[in-house]
Amino acid sequence: MRRKPAVSGYFYPGKEKELRKMIERMVDPESKKEKAVCLVSPHAGFEYSGPVAGAVFSSAQLPEKYIILGPSHRGFQSQIAIMKEGTWEMPLGHVSIESRLAELILNSSQIIIEDDMAHMSEHSLEVQLPFIQFFKKDFSIVPICISYEASLLELEELGKAISQAIKEFKEEVLIVASTDMSHYVTQEVAQQKDFLAIERVLQLDAKGLYETVQREQISMCGFQPTTSAIVASKELGAQNATLIKYQTSGDTTGNYSEVVGYAGIRIN
Repeated sequence: MRRKPAVSGYFYPGKEKELRKMIERMVDPESKKEKAVCLVSPHAGFEYSGPVAGAVFSSAQLPEKYIILGPSHRGFQSQIAIMKEGTWEMPLGHVSIESRLAELILNSSQIIIEDDMAHMSEHSLEVQLPFIQFFKKDFSIVPICISYEASLLELEELGKAISQAIKEFKEEVLIVASTDMSHYVTQEVAQQKDFLAIERVLQLDAKGLYETVQREQISMCGFQPTTSAIVASKELGAQNATLIKYQTSGDTTGNYSEVVGYAGIRIN
């Protein structure tokens, strides 16, 4: 199956030359690159969240295989939807799905459903690809879309299934968790609430992140993908997490009365 881009020309430029030029301003090819197990990256329009995504992708050694976890903003029936085969068409070139790794993940858990339609109009995974494509010409992905209804137990099971599959795959794989932070609050509230969640990620505390977001009512749209990513990362031996960059939409618009927060975190 060929998946057409859902937000090309909207969240980011639809023309290759314009997109490359935009990303060029947001990345730092000269920055020190560390081997990572997972990156947490935002997924808004590039003019708002691109500098954060660019910074976090610039900070890591990028392999040729990726598992990208993102929240569903569109609503679908599957709690956890994986796309097992096909190609994602993007302005910077086509990206293939890593079918063998997807199959290993599917075989590691019964709660993961093969569901292509869940991915057709969802932007949270798609917007990660141009940043990888800027640095890597050839790579493949396993896209996993997660419902807002997924429970902590399901997220823990998904994380363990991912780590088990990566171990069996026997190739280097980078997990990418796609999330924005607080939505449509003041700069002060965003920073105060976002750093409660960020601290849990930095402590690699998956359960703590899940519970903190719910208790404090933090409008972090990808906390569930991030929860699973932390579980998988720890199972794979991760011991540290570093906040690479944090900013809000107010840093772009100048309007700090109603912002969305963005965090880029490297786990290794």
